[in-house]
Amino acid sequence: MKKSLLLFLFLLPLLAVTGYAQESRQDISVSGSGLIPPFAAGNAVQLHATVGYGALISYRYDLTPHGALEVNYQYNQNEQHFTFPSGNYHIHDRFQEISGAYVYSFNYKHYNPFVEAGIAGFIFTPIDDARTNTFNLGQNVNIGGMYGAGIAYEISPSFDIRAEYRGLVMKTPTFNFTGNDFRTNVYYNIYNPVIGVAYHF
Repeated sequence: MKKSLLLFLFLLPLLAVTGYAQESRQDISVSGSGLIPPFAAGNAVQLHATVGYGALISYRYDLTPHGALEVNYQYNQNEQHFTFPSGNYHIHDRFQEISGAYVYSFNYKHYNPFVEAGIAGFIFTPIDDARTNTFNLGQNVNIGGMYGAGIAYEISPSFDIRAEYRGLVMKTPTFNFTGNDFRTNVYYNIYNPVIGVAYHF
């Protein structure tokens, strides 16, 4: 009896650690992303932007079996084309997203569809290279929103493949240009498809 009690007391912490591991509520995902800005016009300014390619890193913490909080960081590069009656300006830029969202998911065996929405900060930084044909530019920070819907397919208890359509809503960038005014004074919705792998721990 005494030996059994000692064995139980010895194994109790191991059982607790095992139980905690089984109830893991976190995951991190790494995805390739596309950035597809639509045409925008206003204030006698037209903005055309090229498609950008980059990466999205996300961390989720499950609050309930269906609800989770998520934080995201995304990096992309593309080229902005501002058109005025007097000329054209090309700006090669770095695009960064830092966002937080609430995620609601559904469970159908190995398939887990989900929707999400949240707030975001977007950073546009000009790159001074041959693809930028103007000067006096500065970093531009915009506050906006993000939303999305996607599906995760569980390939093992620790990994799933995740694909999602995301929308990024913000004012068009101005790059704090001190010459011609790049302000369109309009909001636009950037299309942001992503696909990647998530690890649960």
